[in-house]
Amino acid sequence: MEMIKYIEEDFTGILILNRPEKRNALHPIMVKEIVDQLDVIRKNDKIRFLIITGEGKSFCAGADLAYLNNLRNYSSNDNEKDSEILAELFLKIYEFNKPTIAAVNGAAIAGGCGLAGVCDFIIGDSNHSKFGYSEVKIGFIPAIVSIFLIKKIGEGKAKRMLLTGEIIDAKNAFDIGLVDTLADDVLAEAKILANKLAKNSDYSMKTTKKMIQSISNLNVRQAVDYCVKLNTISRSTIDFQNGLNNFLNK
Repeated sequence: MEMIKYIEEDFTGILILNRPEKRNALHPIMVKEIVDQLDVIRKNDKIRFLIITGEGKSFCAGADLAYLNNLRNYSSNDNEKDSEILAELFLKIYEFNKPTIAAVNGAAIAGGCGLAGVCDFIIGDSNHSKFGYSEVKIGFIPAIVSIFLIKKIGEGKAKRMLLTGEIIDAKNAFDIGLVDTLADDVLAEAKILANKLAKNSDYSMKTTKKMIQSISNLNVRQAVDYCVKLNTISRSTIDFQNGLNNFLNK
């Protein structure tokens, strides 16, 4: 059985983690399948949005237990290469050229929570979603995932999640800003969000995503200079000219 499924509905791609018997735990083969599929979706101009969700009752329970057991026999080089593969997955989603939505249908733990956290939006199931970084409980470090968690909810709140390893429900995750929306049917809600976003300019959304990622690494003056240039460029685009005409003619 393939470890992921992928379907398209109109302008939206839906990537489904497909190991329900393992609570959709991350496995190196699954990670490669996701990365390869992301490369295909990136080049498909018909697809404007990407939804990531899980098959069954879990979103993603983190690393596969059998795989974790094998780590004890890895050399330093093996562990570094393995970490780089996981980092590539998170970066590909974080830097993806289309808006991404995590439809978290159940537990999102450790690397699974990290997977949701690199998406632009997280929709949590009001009754079944759980979120947490349990790495410290087994002497591991939530290293790669911490980068994106701190960006999303800030250092103070991230410390609590990363140092305690506690698992929180969807309401608490919403209260601290990890989850953007609560819903009883996360996939349906994700599709509604995609339809809302579809009214916006593709160029503007892609450029805004890139802008947010870029200015977070600049000081204020550098960021202002960067955004002045970006503003100048955006004013000459067809999307802006058409959008401005439509707005003024209302």
